[in-house]
Amino acid sequence: MAIHPLAGKPAPKEVLANIPRLVSAFYTHPPDPTVAGQRVVFGTSGHRGSSLKNSFNQDHIIAISQAICEYRASSGITGPLFMGMDTHALSEPALATALEVFAAAGVTVMIQKGLGYTPTPVISHAILTFNRERQSGLADGVVITPSHNPPEDGGFKYNPPHGGPAGTEITRQIADRANAILEAGCGGIKRMPVEKALKAETTHTYDYITPYVTDLSRVVDMPAISASGLKLGVDPMGGAAVDYWTPIAERYGLAIEVVNPVVDPTFGFMPLDKDGKIRMDCSSPYAMQRLIGLKERFDVAFGNDTDVDRHGIVTRSTGLLNPNHFLAVAIWYLFQNRPDWPGTAAIGKTLVSTSMIDRVAAHLGKKLSEVPVGFKWFVDGLMDGKYGFGGEESAGASFLRMDGSVWTTDKDGIIMDLLAAEIMAKTERDPGEIYRSLETQFGASVYARIDAPATAAQKAVLEKLSAKTITRTEMAGEPIVAKHTRAPGNQAEIGGLKVVTENGWFAARPSGTEEIYKIYAESFKGQAHLEAIQQEAQAMVGAVFTAAGV
Repeated sequence: MAIHPLAGKPAPKEVLANIPRLVSAFYTHPPDPTVAGQRVVFGTSGHRGSSLKNSFNQDHIIAISQAICEYRASSGITGPLFMGMDTHALSEPALATALEVFAAAGVTVMIQKGLGYTPTPVISHAILTFNRERQSGLADGVVITPSHNPPEDGGFKYNPPHGGPAGTEITRQIADRANAILEAGCGGIKRMPVEKALKAETTHTYDYITPYVTDLSRVVDMPAISASGLKLGVDPMGGAAVDYWTPIAERYGLAIEVVNPVVDPTFGFMPLDKDGKIRMDCSSPYAMQRLIGLKERFDVAFGNDTDVDRHGIVTRSTGLLNPNHFLAVAIWYLFQNRPDWPGTAAIGKTLVSTSMIDRVAAHLGKKLSEVPVGFKWFVDGLMDGKYGFGGEESAGASFLRMDGSVWTTDKDGIIMDLLAAEIMAKTERDPGEIYRSLETQFGASVYARIDAPATAAQKAVLEKLSAKTITRTEMAGEPIVAKHTRAPGNQAEIGGLKVVTENGWFAARPSGTEEIYKIYAESFKGQAHLEAIQQEAQAMVGAVFTAAGV
């Protein structure tokens, strides 16, 4: 895709969201459940949409919230529901609407006092902290966020008692029931006016900040960071972490400068992303231009998306680290500096993450578990200590506490930020420098994702592909050593195909929202080899489409 001419530049006024119109549409534009794009659909990160497209409106929230109430009742979940929101304009209306339904149903709900903002990992931490040592009366949670998506979007996620993203079985049940409610009309759903709901005896204001901040020393070596005197820069990117960094700095004596404390629902302070849209993507060098431009001011700096489940690490040596690179550095460091972790703890990665992780794991003698895309696949392993670390190529990860017990079962951008500081404090090298040493030891790779057109019929073929369909034995001049339609780590279907050689691989997966399929590819033999892999990947997938007659 061509880079927009204004990518990385300040957002012009004409691209800013019309917030009054957006919020008005939330209340005044009822969705049509006969239109596919206006139904409730749970992807890897909950239901997302925009009120302007009739895909994230009040009726959606009423229906989803009621479906969650019924799921809780059928599953015997009777503890509190921890609910948080990010700074998107549609998040607060959605929280108010959800609270009306939850209060009417008698669900005990915990919300940030002062209606403040709550990061996704903090909700996970709160659920797990409450449920520790409990066998009944378990808590669950809701996070209202579309993550790094543009200002016009809204999102609604459900986290069951394990604290992580709900699995497909649960989300399918909730989505099916929510769509049935939409079809029947939401008028029959009990609601309590929000003014009464806020005062209901089941609604409790809660300090999410203090317990999370206090607990950080059990997962990151905060004294080491403090003693180092490192100068740290933070850009919350207008997101839910905005009220967390000052308490962190004060509690642990850290030299942290918050370079942008502004919360603005238009996100008008953001540089435009590669496609000319405002997107709070901390892994994008275009969206992160402001912090990259300040890199000489800090020893290490970091940014997070609006719900703080992603991280972007900026160093003097490198600028913004490629997300795959920091995952490799984090794994390299953690598995040599957490002596109380279980010796059998594995490294979890998604199948489209860099193979540098494979080489690091082999060198460390650690088990590698490769799973499909989606953080939900790491939840069980982080809960029971089978995974020391779980990470995604899209700059999201979490890891165990110092003692080897679970920290969060959702991605945590704050601890990944602080880990970058710990690494520099303990090694006296920034993460970019460490990655270059990994390249010297294990080889340098090039990695890219491209999109190719695909019809709905073609995407359906790709999603259900059998590895036996691929008859080629070589790719880009190397023998093919593996063909996967199921993830090696857990044998779950990947919804696509991965083909591997000694020095390269590609994975092809259909998009859930666009008429394209995505090709992820990596080579340890250079750019020309990567391009050969990409070309042959499209040829292989094209041959599959032809054979299927689509």
